[in-house]
Amino acid sequence: MVVTGGAGFLGSHLIDKLIAQGHDVLCIDNLFTGTKDNIRHLHNHPHFEFKRHDVTFPLYVEGDEIWNLACPAAPVHYQHDPVQTTKTSVHGAINMLGLAKRLKCPIFQASTSEVYGDPTQHPQTEDYWGNVNPIGPRSTYDEGKRCAETLFFDYHREHGLAIKVARIFNTYGPRMHPNDGRVVSNFIMQALQGEDITIYGEGSQTRSFCYVDDLIDGFIKLMNSPADITGPINLGNPSEITIRELAETVIDLTGSKSKLVQAPLPADDPVRRCPDITRARENLDWQPKTDLKTGLRHTIEYFDKLLADSQAAAGPAA
Repeated sequence: MVVTGGAGFLGSHLIDKLIAQGHDVLCIDNLFTGTKDNIRHLHNHPHFEFKRHDVTFPLYVEGDEIWNLACPAAPVHYQHDPVQTTKTSVHGAINMLGLAKRLKCPIFQASTSEVYGDPTQHPQTEDYWGNVNPIGPRSTYDEGKRCAETLFFDYHREHGLAIKVARIFNTYGPRMHPNDGRVVSNFIMQALQGEDITIYGEGSQTRSFCYVDDLIDGFIKLMNSPADITGPINLGNPSEITIRELAETVIDLTGSKSKLVQAPLPADDPVRRCPDITRARENLDWQPKTDLKTGLRHTIEYFDKLLADSQAAAGPAA
């Protein structure tokens, strides 16, 4: 099996799951946002292989399934080089679809809830076409992923390619990048270091957070579903929470003395984001199982160890 973006947060968890099921996995990553630390435990595993490669260039490998997860997903990363981000979504999709066509194998696309933009429909169903600003600072990711979906369905219609498209909502857990600017990693890192926790606006905007293990189970179920279930299918947690409530929960779980401070809302930041997962329940028999506090505890433990290891590596302060 070929997993692009395999050294990233989601990709590394997916590879763990696939290897645990007995599959041979080729991990493809250019390490722009992924890290070898996420796959270090697999270094000598007989069923694992790593290849450093940028999916904007053609890839010539063999495999019986392709999982296309390659693309920076956090605003701080995808806005760093927006042209390259769009290339990763669009050229990357074209290259991986071409590979799947040559190999005559099924291909999975990690799409995103960002295709809905700042939604006017709530919760978001897969039939909703979205409310996306095509020229805003987030459009490199939003429109890139929308175009990737277009390509997947055109390859399916034109070439009969077996496709699976998942629209991923906010996901969290161990191996998130500590400096990716996402709300869960931001809040936990700030709380563990006793810093002020930054919320944007009043913190009344909502998100729905899915623990990574649950999401990966959804990936597997979608890929193993009958051929006529192509997606797109929403995968996420339908339980909403305000950003302020999330910050207060993180402070409580870490025992931090951090205070909440407010900052202006970023441009085009969605006010509400929540999936309708009816299709996932009915077609995949899938829904999240991990409650927020349990998932946050696992994530806090990961970041706490990350900070401790970093401090140990730095040595005693002068």
